[in-house]
Amino acid sequence: MASASTEPTHSSGDTRPLVSVVIPVYNGSNFLREAVDSALAQTYPHFEVIVVNDGSDDDGATENIALSYGDRIRYFKKANGGVASALNLGIRAMSGDYFSWLSHDDVYYPDKLAAQIAFLGGLPGPAVLYSDYDIIDAQSIVRGRATIKHYSPEEFGRALIVDHPIQGCSALVPRDCLERTGLFDETLRTTQDYDLWFRMAQRCDFVHMPSALLQSREHAEQGTVTMTTVHVRECNQFLLDGLRKLVALNRSKYCAKNEQHLIAEALASFLARDFYSAAHGAVVLYLKAVLRGNSWFRPHALKPLLGYLLGNFHRVLRVFTR
Repeated sequence: MASASTEPTHSSGDTRPLVSVVIPVYNGSNFLREAVDSALAQTYPHFEVIVVNDGSDDDGATENIALSYGDRIRYFKKANGGVASALNLGIRAMSGDYFSWLSHDDVYYPDKLAAQIAFLGGLPGPAVLYSDYDIIDAQSIVRGRATIKHYSPEEFGRALIVDHPIQGCSALVPRDCLERTGLFDETLRTTQDYDLWFRMAQRCDFVHMPSALLQSREHAEQGTVTMTTVHVRECNQFLLDGLRKLVALNRSKYCAKNEQHLIAEALASFLARDFYSAAHGAVVLYLKAVLRGNSWFRPHALKPLLGYLLGNFHRVLRVFTR
């Protein structure tokens, strides 16, 4: 590992919370400069920018961009190990009270950090903040806005399984939440973020800010596109494992009817998003829940499931033919 700058880029006399912006990058010379510039342009003055080069092999193009910033950033270079390993290196090296992830192909709006630090001041306690975001293309043209459905902190773990409630680069994460939860799972290539958020949601509140603070880029070279097979497999595994954990938590708090409703909701979501392996597992969980509740002939038990299955017969067939 090599570092071009090892000291945080902030004033040591500032008593405001320090935010560490961590930018992992692999062969990212096409978009890296735009990301770093957006981090350095933050109106909140107390931050550091950490760029972690995850073993780029593009003849130095990525490294040259990072080194061009001199001591305005902290630069680390490592052997390729995936985005989770790069993020973890940045987190271990960071000096900040808060962690803010910025993908090398995304862009912060200038008030991202300032708005979040101000918002935290109005909350009763520490929390992970996340926001809406704009969608841009490879030419940095805004193509639309993703307005996140609001979930209470108590609902957020469930939302991670039945919805897509967070873009990780919109988040601001207290260091304490990382220390209590652990870091990104480096065995995961594309779902390392949702895996961490799910674990963290059991220990920390997640609070939605209803404003766009980020531009999230969609393009042909991003990992979820280039690693489609891996991504689908990891998503199916995450969703089913998460549902099982939610069912276990639910069982300790609520009645069988609530458990059945939770699984039926998840099954509908899995089918709608074409995660057929996870849907197959959800069917098994649902049947077990109905048996456990001795409710085979009660309308509330079977109606949600049967109604959805009949309405999506072509998708259901794919569950049982895989």
